[in-house]
Amino acid sequence: MRPITEYKDYRLYMQDFYEERKRTSAFSWREFSKLAGFKSPVYLKLVCDGKSSLSLVKMEQVAHAMGLVGYECAYFQEMVRFGNATKDDAKKEALLEMQNIASEHKVRVVDAEAFRFYDSWKNPTIRELAPMMPGKRPLEMAKACHQVISAEQVRDSLAFLVQTGFLKREAEHTYVQTEKTVIGSKESVPIAIRAMHKEMASLAKIAVDKFPSEERHITGVTLGVCEEAYARISQEMDVFIRKAVSIAAEYENLNQVYRLNLQLFPLTKNVKEESHE
Repeated sequence: MRPITEYKDYRLYMQDFYEERKRTSAFSWREFSKLAGFKSPVYLKLVCDGKSSLSLVKMEQVAHAMGLVGYECAYFQEMVRFGNATKDDAKKEALLEMQNIASEHKVRVVDAEAFRFYDSWKNPTIRELAPMMPGKRPLEMAKACHQVISAEQVRDSLAFLVQTGFLKREAEHTYVQTEKTVIGSKESVPIAIRAMHKEMASLAKIAVDKFPSEERHITGVTLGVCEEAYARISQEMDVFIRKAVSIAAEYENLNQVYRLNLQLFPLTKNVKEESHE
């Protein structure tokens, strides 16, 4: 799906959310309504079809059912206010607030630059690190990284990030992010990010022994699932990632770059499929 800040119609956003979930799992309007706390199994479908309106009382429940947190939840609420408003003043107020939220939480969709950006841990890390170290030279940034990286590699990364608009140079050796969040388009990232996942998984393995427990949080659980459980767990993982991004965006005095990995993968074959062979 597109970032929520690219939408102005809450019905269209809800419809796109439904279509995306249905594409990847056995999702239904009944389940959607149930997640949002509605007794009627078709109420949200009626809303999306324009035959009913989402009440201001229930919009937060619907937002949470779609996994919206932080600024995304606030933006959705303003979309509902904008869509339901009957007076021009109310519409203008909601629209201005939507524009303010969108401006403060701009999302960069990586497409053409995806292969270079996700080539290794270096570019995403330098994108986060450089704004934390105003006035510092590439060598100082290189020394701040736990992984080995040269001053020349930092310099090359900064040049790429500025050239492609991921960073903006405000003064000598001083950079700011042009958008707070970077996501990948569905077309390019599945190919480009595969190597990144492998590399970050390797770094997570090293972190178990390299850092004390108070500096890293690594946990896991082994559990049996079915297709529906897998789909629901995957959705909750996506929700948590967005919540983590939202929490980080609330703070200004950032001083360290972390990587958050969430890994859910099979340890066995599908035993029911195996038994039918």
